Amino acid sequence: MKYRKLGNTNIDVSVICLGTMTFGEQNSQEEGFEQMDYALERGVNFFDTAELYAVMPRKETYGKTEEIIGNWFEKSKNRDRVILASKIASKSEDDLEWIRNGSKTLGFDKKNMDLAINNSLKRLKTDYIDLYQLHWPERKVPKFGVLDFEYDPKDDEWTAIEEVLENLNNLVKAGKVRYVGLSNETPWGVMKFLQLSKEKNLPRMMSIQNVYSLVNRVFDVANSEVSIREKCGLLAYSPLAGGRLSGKYIGNKKPNNARYTIWPRRFSRHHTRRGEIAIESYFKLAKKYGIAPSTFANAFVNDRPFVTSNIIGATTMKQLKENIDSIDLTLSKDILNEIENIHLSDPNPCV
Repeated sequence: MKYRKLGNTNIDVSVICLGTMTFGEQNSQEEGFEQMDYALERGVNFFDTAELYAVMPRKETYGKTEEIIGNWFEKSKNRDRVILASKIASKSEDDLEWIRNGSKTLGFDKKNMDLAINNSLKRLKTDYIDLYQLHWPERKVPKFGVLDFEYDPKDDEWTAIEEVLENLNNLVKAGKVRYVGLSNETPWGVMKFLQLSKEKNLPRMMSIQNVYSLVNRVFDVANSEVSIREKCGLLAYSPLAGGRLSGKYIGNKKPNNARYTIWPRRFSRHHTRRGEIAIESYFKLAKKYGIAPSTFANAFVNDRPFVTSNIIGATTMKQLKENIDSIDLTLSKDILNEIENIHLSDPNPCV
């Protein structure tokens, strides 16, 4: 395994991070335990979760992922071997009425933050979270498949950034959180958080968790310079574009227990006509060089200069092994040139 510093801390996190959002929905507790055991054996010391999970979000499985991780901590006694990341949910246009007091009242005010962290700690059966992330901004920003920013003068009802940082500072002082990070954030947002934390001596954002894959490299243009110069590295999620870069859906295949088989109308940003053309091109390129397509796609993400860690996810042990195997693969210049040719022919077909 390879490790990199989390932000400007002295914490070494594995370049492969175990994503857990399938635990409690597509994966049982027993399967989740097996994944965590195996990941730890392979040197993965970084696990990512969220109060929102399992996915797809619904009342019946809300908090199940954190509960499974907590049960594993209790059974394995391995809490001290894991850098644990979780997230607090924010306002949403989707129906999330079962989270705290409902999707329209969610946010990063003190009342919401205190309730969210205490509930997460209880489910996780731990006293602290190593990296506590804001799952998505309260303010209206382009995210989850939207690229263009549409300013709405009425969109001013969100917790001020300085207040958010003060609320996070209270959690740090209480020993409930070690470090903090962002997710689904814009360059303006990252820089504003960093500026205010420096001016007010408040907790500094150590990472940003945004989407990144062969078919969605918007981060290259939008946030990469900020990540590198400000030491606020990317925790890349959806490195396989929801599993599509594994090639298992090519030809309209519908594999059992797969995300697009179960929820065909969701995750549409990864399922586009342009995207399918690009995915097939990358699939053929991986096969040309005798590399498992998922290993190939993850290896590209692993070696990007702004990436701190690559959040992989799996529903089977075979998938998990192929994903983690990517840490041992360095793509040659010839392969990278071929990737760039595919990318430039139609950049970012799956935003």
